[in-house]
Amino acid sequence: MDRAPGLSVRIKLTLSYAGFVMLAGALLLATVWVFLLRYVPDNAVIYGPGGFVPNRYDLLRAFGPKAAAVLAFLLVFGLLGGWILAGRMLAPLTRITDATRTAANGSLSDRIRLPGRKDEFRELADAFDTMLAQLEAHVAEQQRFAANASHELRTPLAISKTLLDVARTDPNRATGELIDRLHAVNTRAIDLTEALLLLSRADQRSFTREHVDLSLLAEEATETLLPLAEKRDVTIDTCGDITPTIGSQALLLQLTMNLVHNAIVHNLPGQGTVWVKTSIRPKTVVLTVENTGEKLTPQLVPTLTEPFQRGTERIHTDHAGVGLGLAIVKTITHAHDGTLTLTPRSAGGISITVELPAISPHTDR
Repeated sequence: MDRAPGLSVRIKLTLSYAGFVMLAGALLLATVWVFLLRYVPDNAVIYGPGGFVPNRYDLLRAFGPKAAAVLAFLLVFGLLGGWILAGRMLAPLTRITDATRTAANGSLSDRIRLPGRKDEFRELADAFDTMLAQLEAHVAEQQRFAANASHELRTPLAISKTLLDVARTDPNRATGELIDRLHAVNTRAIDLTEALLLLSRADQRSFTREHVDLSLLAEEATETLLPLAEKRDVTIDTCGDITPTIGSQALLLQLTMNLVHNAIVHNLPGQGTVWVKTSIRPKTVVLTVENTGEKLTPQLVPTLTEPFQRGTERIHTDHAGVGLGLAIVKTITHAHDGTLTLTPRSAGGISITVELPAISPHTDR
């Protein structure tokens, strides 16, 4: 926004300081003048030859020039001192302004790191450094996400192009196998695109909020994914309390489906178990999904919510997904002002907890 030029803050502070010094000096001189007037008569009093007491006119002639000189000195002193003090006071603000301009030019790695004890400027500088760190991390995450998404979308397109090139060079080859492979590749590309759109929708919080019961969503998710669990010899154990919250039913169902699906797929080859539990706390509702599986290191677990991470290996199986399952869960959780906690189980597998704000189950819709 273009604005008309005006006085700088330093000049304003200098003038304010000089004005205050002048006012204080004027009040002091006025006090002295009033005090002296009490002891000076209106007319001169003569005591013998050549001796007299000065009157108020004589006092004014003697006091006036000196008072004016004092005020002039105070003016110069106030302007010079105010300029120096304002410069020292505004030095931290200058550093913050320089850092802001640097960040506006695209460099987010610089920090103010303002020295000294805690004051208003130090709090502002620390808050700005924190914002820059979060913004830098967010930009880096977005860049990694864009690179990974481009790579993941390029893979099915490249496979489709290869299959079509083979079919064109070998027209006598059976088309049934080609069609099946193209269908699988196309399905994967569609799933990835839909997952990216869902991730963007949740991240922008562009959804309608309504009353939702997480326990009902947990039941629906387990019933939907039960055939997959039976196919992989995984047992699902569901229990819990009524857990009312406010949010998007579609997004929270997707969150629950992703958690249960992830727990089924990343499980023991046979006789695995998934535990789905809902519980309520004084101010929050909790959805917990645990599963058996391989032991995970504490260093690996925090990376599982990053886009396109699939545990220890990135292998595309029939139910491996597109690597956005837990990333979507994280985004939906944050969009609902909740917290997501991942904890490796000592016996193997992982425990994932989603905690969302609770509401009274008797609240009117």
